[in-house]
Amino acid sequence: MMDLKTLNRAIEQIADEKGIDKRKILGAVESSIAAAYKKEYAQRGEIIKAKLDLKTGDVKFWKVRNVVDESMVTFDEEKRKEMKDKGEEVLPLYNAERHILLEEAKAIKSDAQLGEDLEFPLEEREDFGRIAAQAAKQVVLQKIREAEKESVIKEYQGKEGEIVSGIIQRIERGNVFVDLGRATGVMFFNETIPGEYYRVNERMKFYLLAVQEEERMPGLILSRSHPKFVVKLFELEVPEISDKTVEIKSIAREAGSRAKIAVASNVEGVDPVGACVGQRGMRVVSVTNELGNEKIDIIEWSEDPAKFVGASLSPAKTKGVDILPRREAKVFVPDDQLSLAIGKGGQNVRLAAKLTGWKIDVRSLSRPDEVLEEGIAEAVPEATPETENNKEVENKEEK
Repeated sequence: MMDLKTLNRAIEQIADEKGIDKRKILGAVESSIAAAYKKEYAQRGEIIKAKLDLKTGDVKFWKVRNVVDESMVTFDEEKRKEMKDKGEEVLPLYNAERHILLEEAKAIKSDAQLGEDLEFPLEEREDFGRIAAQAAKQVVLQKIREAEKESVIKEYQGKEGEIVSGIIQRIERGNVFVDLGRATGVMFFNETIPGEYYRVNERMKFYLLAVQEEERMPGLILSRSHPKFVVKLFELEVPEISDKTVEIKSIAREAGSRAKIAVASNVEGVDPVGACVGQRGMRVVSVTNELGNEKIDIIEWSEDPAKFVGASLSPAKTKGVDILPRREAKVFVPDDQLSLAIGKGGQNVRLAAKLTGWKIDVRSLSRPDEVLEEGIAEAVPEATPETENNKEVENKEEK
């Protein structure tokens, strides 16, 4: 008989620490006892089950045999090899320890059906050797790991696209492993902010990019370079965004350097840019501080393409915008604003094109016919909730 008080306490402690259903812990214990029994006393191929009675402490053991007929198994190993060589469906080899023929099964249970599992009680045992005990321990650990992973996935499923906070555990080959409490997330090198330094034991915010269930892959994939990370940070800092008074229409970002967001008001009289900047710039400063002082341009979205494209080149001041076919626009700026409009390495015009979804051609107001190679940027919009929804609609219409 087992020490139930100690066993119950251990099960409850593991369940609380790991956030796992107590019944799953009990199931793991039963599986481990069955594994120990099989290792010590059972015949090869037998399927052993165990049931622990928490009221009495007694453990019942039984063997499971599946009801089959000649169409479900084969009795000839050579024939089985031939079927395998021919690429035919290979039937399992009959094993008297785990199979029972239908005629024999009906002699034991008159209404036995093909595919049914019949249970045969086994002698109760309490003494297990060292090898059997080790096998039991491995089964318990494996079952607990599986239950813990399932619990974590269940907790975080549906939270993809949200911000999570965690403490950096370690850094391996540029990949950052983060303690999120009950789970560990990983931020791969390509999801880090270029130039950002990560310190062990430092607490940071992360964007939950994906929850993966693959066995060999880390479960929680994190990011700090994703454009939506900026969107979620503004949602935390700006109440008008979280309550839908102000909406982020689009975003363009080159992580670690600069980002542009286009905002619009859904309520008359509310200044969307002012709401995001905050009093004395406190709201936008909070976001930039979280991003390692990444510059952020906040632009008011407009249905008027000329107005929107012109504003997208902020902080440069534009003097005119010509709207052309195929979502192309020529933007004219004073000479003293030209380098600001284009940006270092063409970054400003490149982000403006991503933000608006328009191909932008920046030209000097004094030399309007002169094409500036660094002043041309193609439209490659970032993925935002709005653009993703639009793609879904377009795909449905095409079908």
